[in-house]
Amino acid sequence: MSLNIEAIQNENKKTDLPEIRTGDTITVNVKVLEGSKERIQPFKGVVIQQKKNTGLGATVTVRKTTDGVSIERIFPLHSPRIASFEVNRAGKVRKARIFYMRNLQGKAARIEKREG
Repeated sequence: MSLNIEAIQNENKKTDLPEIRTGDTITVNVKVLEGSKERIQPFKGVVIQQKKNTGLGATVTVRKTTDGVSIERIFPLHSPRIASFEVNRAGKVRKARIFYMRNLQGKAARIEKREG
């Protein structure tokens, strides 16, 4: 890559990201524009797929269930629309992509807590 592209990428890259792993319960604080006002809206859910791609294009997929309706969102890690990521609970899973969670409900969808 040319030096100009690398300089722009390093300028926009976030350095304060926590270590996010598959199975973790995280809160993503998203900046939302409503008219001329801006507010922060939290999105709390389980990471079902961690950092896909590398560099500025890295993403994380978060899934939450509210009133029996499941929602999945893909968040770019280095987006200026993302205020912050917070790891609420570390989950213990054995796969990198836990898409089987889409078929589970209730107590079956619980993830064991990871120590350390």
